[in-house]
Amino acid sequence: MAGKIVLTTGAFDMLHPGHVKLLEEAKKLAGSDGKLVVLIARDETVRRNKGRDPIFDEESRRYMVSMLKPVDEVILGYTPPSFEKVIERVKPDIVVFGYDQEKFRKKFERFCKERGVDVDIVVARKYSLGRLNSSTEIIERILKLYNP
Repeated sequence: MAGKIVLTTGAFDMLHPGHVKLLEEAKKLAGSDGKLVVLIARDETVRRNKGRDPIFDEESRRYMVSMLKPVDEVILGYTPPSFEKVIERVKPDIVVFGYDQEKFRKKFERFCKERGVDVDIVVARKYSLGRLNSSTEIIERILKLYNP
């Protein structure tokens, strides 16, 4: 079976075990000779979507994710965000969305339907490894430790 191109996307602002597990699972979908491409949200996109500045700038986040074993390629998102440009560039067979990306996933599904884009869409579950498995949990833990 030929490998597939799998795309996943996110801020990846504070890397944690949930991110790593997501990337491992996405790479499995690609197959042994497939490719995992990760799109990193631009700083401006993080500000708009999360209502805060990212902890790490986009180039730092791109670099950290690029060093992870399951990842074959990392690209930065477009400003303004563009599903069309990403699809043209990556040509994914499968797009994996995190469990917490429902709004973004629905926009992408509408785009695919309107444009006749044939791509499989997978929603990853929330992965739990240890105590801290989301950026929100990490922020809350830091605030509790250093701001009692």
